[in-house]
Amino acid sequence: MNQIAQHLLQVKERIALAARGASRNPEQVRLLAVSKTKPLEALMAAHAAGQRCFGESYAQEAATKIDTLRQQPEYNDIEWHFIGPLQSNKSRLVAERFDWVQSVDREKLIERLNNQRPASMAPLNVCLQINISGESSKSGTSEQEIFRLAELVSQSERLVLRGLMAIPEHTSDETILAAQMARMQTLFTELARQYPSVDTLSMGMTEDLELAIAHGSTMVRVGTAIFGARDYS
Repeated sequence: MNQIAQHLLQVKERIALAARGASRNPEQVRLLAVSKTKPLEALMAAHAAGQRCFGESYAQEAATKIDTLRQQPEYNDIEWHFIGPLQSNKSRLVAERFDWVQSVDREKLIERLNNQRPASMAPLNVCLQINISGESSKSGTSEQEIFRLAELVSQSERLVLRGLMAIPEHTSDETILAAQMARMQTLFTELARQYPSVDTLSMGMTEDLELAIAHGSTMVRVGTAIFGARDYS
């Protein structure tokens, strides 16, 4: 077994253990392998080990990866998620290639993604990103804006509202993290009550996936524990 395959197995075991500890079915939690900055060979190794959902954060880098892999039929079963901040001038790259965008946080982006999504493709799955920690350095909309943006997505012909995404504060204080995750869980429950298509709470990464699963996360975004530390050079 190669190293990436071994790491995937370890992460899946962590997810299953956390889910059972929270009295949840492990199958209710999806694993998104965060492959940003990683070479195609790493994605291919993860795919060979059975991983099918991948998350990317840089539009141009991701477009090159997707276009390359889609030339090979065996990789057409990959589900691509855009999870990083998205500039409006890069929205077409994403609208024309991805299956999901988890980082939607403003009206203009909703309009552009809807207008630029090809009619030949299935509607684009959308998660609204909340800046749940309120940090100025982070993307995401406010809690107060979520339901207005959700209504705009639900009215968009080429988009489907699937849920919420957040990156809680980077801290070792579990009390702070738990409070932010609990607020996300409450917002997700309220949103799902209003919109039947909502089924995804994307929350939790390598360091805090257990806590996120305990607070209702249905998708964890894991990069380092699968692929190793990222190379930003």
